[in-house]
Amino acid sequence: MNPMVASSESAVETAPVAKTVQLSRARRAAILKALADPHRLKLLERIAASTCPLGCAEALSTLAISPATLSHHIKELEAAGLVHVERAGKFIHLSLRTEVWSALVASLAALGQPRSTRR
Repeated sequence: MNPMVASSESAVETAPVAKTVQLSRARRAAILKALADPHRLKLLERIAASTCPLGCAEALSTLAISPATLSHHIKELEAAGLVHVERAGKFIHLSLRTEVWSALVASLAALGQPRSTRR
């Protein structure tokens, strides 16, 4: 058995499957409430622009807020399900939860459809 083939086969089997997220009306409202703060929106824009998970030190340099305020905003975004927070020792890295964003965009786009075509 060729080890290169076996490793690529196992990589295919363990690849993450894209999740389809269904958002309740209450969850959509909580997400939109979290997005209503200008600092959180700016933080999300910075996370989205990053090519890899964003460190808190880099996020802090983007915003003119205290570390405690940044921590509060991160907790709010995490509670809303908009960001994934990865803790590695004293370091924290932030990334977008794209499946939640996709579900939010789809639900908002459905608002513009005629009632008969909505799901």
